Amino acid sequence: MIAIRFLLRFLLVPLGGLGAAMAAATVVCFAHLQQFLKLVANDPTAPENIILAAILVGPSLVIIMSIGAFAMLTPATIGVVISEIFAIRSILYHLANGALASWIGWVVMADFLRQYEFFKEPTPSIAAGIAAGFVYWAIAGWNAGFWKPVFAPPAPPPSTTVAAQKP
Repeated sequence: MIAIRFLLRFLLVPLGGLGAAMAAATVVCFAHLQQFLKLVANDPTAPENIILAAILVGPSLVIIMSIGAFAMLTPATIGVVISEIFAIRSILYHLANGALASWIGWVVMADFLRQYEFFKEPTPSIAAGIAAGFVYWAIAGWNAGFWKPVFAPPAPPPSTTVAAQKP
C-alpha cells in the first residue's frame, strides 16, 4: 500500500505543480489585461480590430508573462518538498507557500521583469502565488506525504477497566 502511495505521489506532485503554474500564469494574464489592451491601443502598427490584435500579439505576451510566473514559483518547490516530507496538508500552508514564493521570486527577478510593461508591482504576482497554492493543494497538497494514509481508520479508544472495589 505504501509503495502505491509513493508512486502516486510521483504522478500527483508534478501534476499539481503544472496546474499551479498554469493557474499562476492565468491570474497574471488577467491581472495585466488592462495594460495589455492599453499597449495594443497605443501601438500605431496594431490593427484596428482589438480581437485580431489579441490573436496576433497575445501569444507572445502570454509567453512573457508565463515565464515570469513560472520563475517566480520556483521557490515554492522548497515548500512542496517540506509539505511532502512532513505530510503538511493544510490549505493555509500551501496558500502561504505560494504567496511567499511568488513574492521572493518577484524580488529576485525584479530587474529582469522591469524591462517589460508587466510585473511592476508585486500584488498581481502574490495573487498568482495564492492561486497557484490553492490549485496545488486541490490537486496534490490535500493528501501530502506518501507514508501517512489519508483515510486512516480511527484509533481504538483506550480501555478503561474499573477494578471492583471491596467495601
